[in-house]
Amino acid sequence: MTDILVTAEVSGAIGTITVRRPKALNALNAEVLRQLLDAIGRLSDDKAVRVILLTGEGDRAFVAGADITEFVGASPADALAISERFKRVTNALTGAPKPVVAVINGYCLGGGFELALACDIRIAATTAKLGLPEIKLGILPGGGGTVRLTKIAGSSVARMMTMTGEPIAADRAYALGLVASVHAPEELARAAAALAEQLAALSPFALAQLKSSLNIAVDADTESACRAEIKAFALCYSTADQEEGAKAFLEKRKPVFTGT
Repeated sequence: MTDILVTAEVSGAIGTITVRRPKALNALNAEVLRQLLDAIGRLSDDKAVRVILLTGEGDRAFVAGADITEFVGASPADALAISERFKRVTNALTGAPKPVVAVINGYCLGGGFELALACDIRIAATTAKLGLPEIKLGILPGGGGTVRLTKIAGSSVARMMTMTGEPIAADRAYALGLVASVHAPEELARAAAALAEQLAALSPFALAQLKSSLNIAVDADTESACRAEIKAFALCYSTADQEEGAKAFLEKRKPVFTGT
């Protein structure tokens, strides 16, 4: 029987994915990645779920990196397969048609940091440590870390973090724009729930279009990105949620978005 290393739980409109290898600091291996991909897919397809939270079990680690035992004796072909497998997971996070929030409750290193960088929003405990230490193993990030970190925090920060391999504290990550907010460890779950509830109250169609537009903005030229935004904006006017949002504003009440 396969061990359950990743769970996907649903409460109302909020889905929570948890990596459950606390004794290994929630380190990633092939089976964790397989279960992660399955969990992301299931919650992405669940129309009742409007927001996805991603975290690690316990209070020591979000995901402390890859399981290094899988690296020993690996060939270049093995390494390529590992990266391709990981890329499918990060692409699933980025491509999910709903907001994905990384709830960083401890060590967030290597592949764990790359997972977090693929999420839409990152919030962290004050005790969290974030970094890409692969250079200390004689390798470099292979899950999109150099690319996403450069785009989010800029070339200078990316070079400093990847070339030294030294992690940074949560407050420094906040100052660099790598996390959106920082909370005391005992307040992190409450903050995550509040953020998830806030997002879940919004129009899921508009959020999906917004996420798509933001993803395009990262890679496309300005004109192409603006065209994509205009199209997404126009599509929102095909929904009942748009009508509800306008009426609620004029009637000075909170809108009730149904996802239609």
